[in-house]
Amino acid sequence: SCIALVAALALAAPSAFAQGLEGKVVIVTSFSKDLTTPFAQAFEKKHPGTKVEVQNRNSAAAIAFIRETRSSPPDIFWASAPDAFEVLKKNNLLQKYQPNVDGLAAKIGAYPVNDPGGFYTGFAASGYGIMYNTRYLRANNLTVPKEWEDLKKPVYHGHVGISAPSRSGTTHLTVETILQGEGWEKGWATLLEIGGNLTQVSDRSFGVPDAVNSGQYGLGIVIDFFGLSAKASGFPVDFVYPTVTTIVPANVGIVANARNQKAAQAFVDFLLSDEGQQILLDPKIQRLPVRMSTYEKAPAGYPNPFKDSKLGAQVNFNADLSEGRYELLNSLFDRLITFRLKELNAAWKAIHDAEKKLGAGGNAEAKRLLAAARKLATSIPVSEREASDPTIAGSFQEVKPGQKTAGRQAEFEEKWDGFAVKNYAEAKALAEKALTAR
Repeated sequence: SCIALVAALALAAPSAFAQGLEGKVVIVTSFSKDLTTPFAQAFEKKHPGTKVEVQNRNSAAAIAFIRETRSSPPDIFWASAPDAFEVLKKNNLLQKYQPNVDGLAAKIGAYPVNDPGGFYTGFAASGYGIMYNTRYLRANNLTVPKEWEDLKKPVYHGHVGISAPSRSGTTHLTVETILQGEGWEKGWATLLEIGGNLTQVSDRSFGVPDAVNSGQYGLGIVIDFFGLSAKASGFPVDFVYPTVTTIVPANVGIVANARNQKAAQAFVDFLLSDEGQQILLDPKIQRLPVRMSTYEKAPAGYPNPFKDSKLGAQVNFNADLSEGRYELLNSLFDRLITFRLKELNAAWKAIHDAEKKLGAGGNAEAKRLLAAARKLATSIPVSEREASDPTIAGSFQEVKPGQKTAGRQAEFEEKWDGFAVKNYAEAKALAEKALTAR
């Protein structure tokens, strides 16, 4: 009979059919296949009849894409950077959704897991720190650094890599964390002195863990899961969280006017479910779950920000501050470090060599010259107040590779370029002069 047929159909297709989910859900994400594929496969298995379509774009490109496709947008934006979600929220490009899930943390350290307005939700968390190759450190007789401060030591010269914050949202958050944790002036001084030891500023996030895994260089400044997943995959590497780190949620949000509403909501709920959160423990993924009970299933030694009160406790990360100076900070880092790495390396090598040769000795004049050299090599051309001044910060925009900047941004960048070249050359000259000071 007709009733029997309907009942049989309902039994045969308990998921997508019964819940009335659409036939697909379209996701724009900055995450790699290592993370997206296991989630997509598990979701499709749970909801047969609904396909997961994943489009991979970095956060900046994803924001632009969602803006441009307003009339027929993707359903979900899924990425790390909280400031990217804030931009979409301010442009009315996300819609509110209260996930139908319980047992989730409200905060990680001092940081709220979810948007207080309900426009996006944290599904996992990550911190920032130092990944190192254990064999490389042994071969080069280097100790394991524990703090950012350690990476300033002369012994690490030529052994450290980072990606450019203008090319990597996660590095941007790392740099912003150091600036917020140590303060603008001191934070830049730390970054510039670490910069003196850098061997590479990569133009992609993955470049750094790949180089540390292969032993191209020994230490990399990365987001935690690069180090943790490489270690779990058998590479001779490890990872350490410095005291000044932030544990920040990676987020998911439903795009305004999403066509596949029910499928989008089901996908968000799945990410936060017990089954979804356990996928984060996969050795290839190794992110920190936001469901507290998932840690009971984690392997021994898995970082747990809910148990380890030191993790991320020192920095009260301010996403609004970060968003307000986002493009300015990227440009400043490139002008002072990325594009001037040779000159910065040479200045710091001269300072460190002179300090080592003079030791505790050296006369007052030599000490004065070295102090002046250090001041030049750690100075920045912008105050914190200027960096957050909308009339200055507002003139900066994201620049695609090969694109030229214009207007006030170009003027500032030219000035900063000249500042870096002059300061590093003078710092090097003063350090060399200190060696012959009478």
